[in-house]
Amino acid sequence: MFVQQTRSKRKNKTYISYLVRESFRTPEGPRSRTVCNITSLPSAVRTLVAKALAGKPTVAVEEIGQSSALDYGGIAVLKEAWERFGLDRLFETVPSARHRALLRAMILGRVLFPSSKRGLSEEARGTLLAVACGLSQADETFDEEDLYEAMDQMTGRWVSMEKQLYQTAFPEGVRLVLYDLTSVYFEGKGPKPMARYGYSRDHRSDRKQVLLAVATDGDGVPIHLEVLRGNRGDTTTLLGLLTTLRRRFGITEAVFVFDGGMSSRINLEQMEAEQLKYVTRLSSASLAALVSELPSGIQPSLWDRTTLMDVVHEGKRYVIAGGVFRKHRDEERRQTRIAKAQAALAKLANVPRKRPNIQKLVSAAGRLLERLSAHKYFEYGVEDNGVLYYRIKEETVREEAALDGLYLLRTNLVSEQVDEKKILGHYKNLMAVENAFCQLKSYMEVRPIYHYRPDRVRNPVRICFIAYWLTARIGQAWRSVGEHGEVPNLLRQLQVIRVGMLTAKGCPLKAVMTQVPKEINVVLKKLKLLHLFSEPPIWATCSPTT
Repeated sequence: MFVQQTRSKRKNKTYISYLVRESFRTPEGPRSRTVCNITSLPSAVRTLVAKALAGKPTVAVEEIGQSSALDYGGIAVLKEAWERFGLDRLFETVPSARHRALLRAMILGRVLFPSSKRGLSEEARGTLLAVACGLSQADETFDEEDLYEAMDQMTGRWVSMEKQLYQTAFPEGVRLVLYDLTSVYFEGKGPKPMARYGYSRDHRSDRKQVLLAVATDGDGVPIHLEVLRGNRGDTTTLLGLLTTLRRRFGITEAVFVFDGGMSSRINLEQMEAEQLKYVTRLSSASLAALVSELPSGIQPSLWDRTTLMDVVHEGKRYVIAGGVFRKHRDEERRQTRIAKAQAALAKLANVPRKRPNIQKLVSAAGRLLERLSAHKYFEYGVEDNGVLYYRIKEETVREEAALDGLYLLRTNLVSEQVDEKKILGHYKNLMAVENAFCQLKSYMEVRPIYHYRPDRVRNPVRICFIAYWLTARIGQAWRSVGEHGEVPNLLRQLQVIRVGMLTAKGCPLKAVMTQVPKEINVVLKKLKLLHLFSEPPIWATCSPTT
């Protein structure tokens, strides 16, 4: 039997009827007859009758429920990218399938909800992270000791993993290598061979630290990571990096770009001897020295800060660059330092003293100026009557003001091959490394470090490195279609899309996905990811056992 809708017209009016019909066979062929007319029944009841006659199950609304709803969106995108890049190959030599799955979970977790190993269990609750990595959704606890055991598997295998990442991302090699350093501090003493006091980029000179050395390509995709002793000088790290890049990855033809901290005379001479191309920034003192040796007709104070100057001096090529914003910034910084120093010196001079100690007073003034980064701007001393005097070095201020907004680049690339604009572009690409550090230290929550074994300092950073590699590759694809937002932030927004299980009378019926918000749907269409959200995938509705 079935429900049939019929239409009839009488006196220019259309009447709709709903009839329950029954099919039967006769010697002349199939026929049907009306069993009853259900037109007078409410629409909802007619629908239930039609579904029941069609053999479809029905249930009362109050008996429909949802057994679970787990975050899906960001995890689905990361899972698809992981498989597309073939990253399971990284851990194919790890013997335990569970360890491989936990490593994958820690990497994806670092992107979506940065936390400590202990916090992963809490953060992963209510998400599909476990099943997406091949773990039991119901039973996985992400025990901290299990996570550490999985990370220990990276020891002795990292070189191979890094090579595979490089070959996947750069099948044709790289032409531009950006290199920079940052520091990460410890809570506690840290491992003795690595944890040392040194120059802290986190402004935590009271803590021991390690250095992170990262090399990327021009798009910010990471190439190499090294964890170094915390008191290493910046200049002592460059040659070791060049050796590693040459031996591990076969990089010899690229242009190397690094900041002024690594540009010592020895480093540059060694690169020249090995015929390696470079672009680096020199200090403000080097800029002042170069300008003083230029022809007298050139007036630095009149230079247009938006124009590049390509200078060859004593057989070495320099590019002087700058900007209006930098000029105003340098001027404001100097004025602020001088004003603070004047106020502090005035306060020091006005302190009543019965028997002033000239040596102590001069020393106090010097320490004060050093602390305020204003020592070079002042001449000071103590008069015979014990009064502190000070005056601004106007000539020093004028000389510095003439170079406001300017900075000096050094390169051994010849102008016939690479013009000054491209030299500047290479240097500005160092922002990609700074973004890598931002990801590694903020999004991935590397700092602070609490570990006491060298391998357990390195391996969590390596987990973060792979997580950043994954987001950088995803970001490359997204930028190609015009999406320039930060990948981790967008992935976290996608977590509002959830997958749940509908139940009827306590029995599971069907996996369903929450409605995708309109604004997110527009982004997914732009990124060509709508296929991931058309219906719940099979992996999201079952729980494998590892």
